[in-house]
Amino acid sequence: MSRTDLVADAFTMVRNAMMVKKENVDVPSSNTVRSILEILKKESYIENFKLIDDKKQGICRIYLKYIAGKPAIMKIKRISKPGLRVYVKCEKMPRVLRGKGMAIVSTSKGIITDKECRELGVGGEVIGYIW
Repeated sequence: MSRTDLVADAFTMVRNAMMVKKENVDVPSSNTVRSILEILKKESYIENFKLIDDKKQGICRIYLKYIAGKPAIMKIKRISKPGLRVYVKCEKMPRVLRGKGMAIVSTSKGIITDKECRELGVGGEVIGYIW
């Protein structure tokens, strides 16, 4: 089976694993998924992740984070899809839950958060929201 949207698949796998309180989850790896996981680790939405070689494209094992029995990720949502890309300028950058959440944006500077976009003054494609 070919996958057309690895990011949406990864988001769904993480969302489902959080609902059943799994300790870790394996998602298919890509450069985009790895960049998103780096951001999630830096912003402390996940404990850690590691890359596992499976002689194909690779797998990312994500170690999920829970705070007092509740998931650190309340909601993770894909915004820009292969059929409908969503681009925003720096001035129109979305604030997720009035700054309590974050938007992940693909820019010319790489995949960064909405806060970093405002600091650098760049816009780009909104990959997803997380809170």
